[in-house]
Amino acid sequence: MVEPDLTVARSELILGGQKSGKSRRAESLARDWLALSKAHRAVLIATAQPWDEEMRQRIARHQQDRAARVPGLVTVEEPLLLAEAITLNSRADTLLVVDCLTLWLTNWLMPVAQDMEQNETQTPVNSAPVAVLLEAIASVPGPLVLVGNEIGLGVIPMGTEVRAFVDALGTLNQQVARACQRVTLMAAGLPLTLKDAE
Repeated sequence: MVEPDLTVARSELILGGQKSGKSRRAESLARDWLALSKAHRAVLIATAQPWDEEMRQRIARHQQDRAARVPGLVTVEEPLLLAEAITLNSRADTLLVVDCLTLWLTNWLMPVAQDMEQNETQTPVNSAPVAVLLEAIASVPGPLVLVGNEIGLGVIPMGTEVRAFVDALGTLNQQVARACQRVTLMAAGLPLTLKDAE
């Protein structure tokens, strides 16, 4: 399948639901970037953590599939210090893919999940990690592709913690979308450009 609009932006946020094609689009951008020049590099910053056996198997499957689709894509694992990983790995000749912002936010929320009912105003979206991430997005010397989930389109969740997470992710997505040159929404494997300030 040939995907339209695979030009690389300075920064792009790719949102979508599960199995919407968002990671595939990011990989396609990395593949095309690598094909443009032998001097180009591509680095994937993976934020997932293998909390259980199912997640370990899922991560291993994704690693194998990615290696087959984009052999030149180097993987760096960083579940928490995302801004630092972006700054460390970004160069003018290097395209970075962050997959994904949703898991990164989950990793920050997990330590405070038990306290969320007592302190609903404590939101990592307003904390230092997000501010530093937004600064890193603004200052990268090379192209940056960020992948995240759009989970706010369904039924309003019943639990306090889940509602707080959906709110926090929606706020994070809005902040990152403002910071990025391009925003793409994926649905059924098809891209819809929401913003493109070329």
